[in-house]
Amino acid sequence: MEYAASDAEHRAAEPGADGGAPPEGRAGTDGAAAPEQQGEGTGRGGEAPPGPEPSAQPDAVRAGPAPGTVEAAFAPPDGGSWVRVSPALDHYLRFTGIAVAVVAGVPLSALCWVWLGPVWALAAAALALASVPAAWFTAGRVRRSWGYAEGRTDLCLTYGLAVRQLVVVPYGRMQVVDVTANLLEQALGIATVRVRTAATTADTRIPGLDLDTAVGLRDRLAARSETFSTGL
Repeated sequence: MEYAASDAEHRAAEPGADGGAPPEGRAGTDGAAAPEQQGEGTGRGGEAPPGPEPSAQPDAVRAGPAPGTVEAAFAPPDGGSWVRVSPALDHYLRFTGIAVAVVAGVPLSALCWVWLGPVWALAAAALALASVPAAWFTAGRVRRSWGYAEGRTDLCLTYGLAVRQLVVVPYGRMQVVDVTANLLEQALGIATVRVRTAATTADTRIPGLDLDTAVGLRDRLAARSETFSTGL
């Protein structure tokens, strides 16, 4: 009898044993979980809470270069991007810089020795030697300054460090498009695409292109030149 009474008292002491509502946050008689336990990350009514709103991008990223700046003046057409040349052009520029320094420095120093004396000869040799590290360390920047973009009606080209240039060549004015590669370019696996027009004697060139890139660009420019020339 004592055990039975203790068991009845124990059941009566439990929450909800007298038929009342179960406490908040506990499971009911049908075994369903309370709203606080229906799933992690869900809100009321079983709907997922709204995620954080995406942060707005800065105006400078969306708008591009600010008007009136150098970057805006030399920006690619149609809001595109410049296609850069191969990094192998760095080696080409360094090798040619050393060759020019040696070829020009040796006879210049000899002439200064004969006509002006040893002091001027040493000055000419020092100037030639100083051009070697200058060409070596600026080769990367010179290569990164080169870029081209194929617009809808024009070919745009930019290059230059101290003096930046932007050349725009209409497809309809192109007469000759060819690919050239000297011995050093062939050894480095690069080539130069040249575009000649009837309006000027100067030719537009894009150096430091991979061989496949150079051939593909030549074919596209030749096809566009014929198409736009027919429409003129």
